[in-house]
Amino acid sequence: MPCDKLIDYLTGNSVAFKLVNHPSAFAAQDVAFKSGVPGRVFAKTVMVTLDGEMAMAVLPADSRIDFHLLREAARAETIALCLEADFEEIFPDCELGAMPPFGNLYGMPVFVSGNLIRAETISFNAGNHTEVITMPYHDFERLVKPRIGFFSFRRPLARKAWA
Repeated sequence: MPCDKLIDYLTGNSVAFKLVNHPSAFAAQDVAFKSGVPGRVFAKTVMVTLDGEMAMAVLPADSRIDFHLLREAARAETIALCLEADFEEIFPDCELGAMPPFGNLYGMPVFVSGNLIRAETISFNAGNHTEVITMPYHDFERLVKPRIGFFSFRRPLARKAWA
């Protein structure tokens, strides 16, 4: 079942979105694949602390964070990756690790990789490991009001050991 808080928020703001079921998946690239969404437009949410305050870093599933660039984009002195135990109580309506990139609903800032803003749509976990929401990116930006920065890079394709 998707996160009720998010569904109510999207519906209350007249956002057209699509909810898609998929086989259970946990890693962002697997979720993207199983839901039929390209990794470059599937948003994964990574929890960090910036100067001791929790924040969401949102980037394409096929990318990794450059923590130095994120720290600079956030104008923070310190940055740290959060452990799941650090934030599991903040998202009681979501399965652990499946929180949607709507930090505004939980009182925290959201930083979005500039690599995500190029697409017309954005897809993300719906608060669980079996459903994905796809919606227009411009509606996401309008509602969340994220700070945008270039702090992610694409993962290189895996090379075969014998190639």
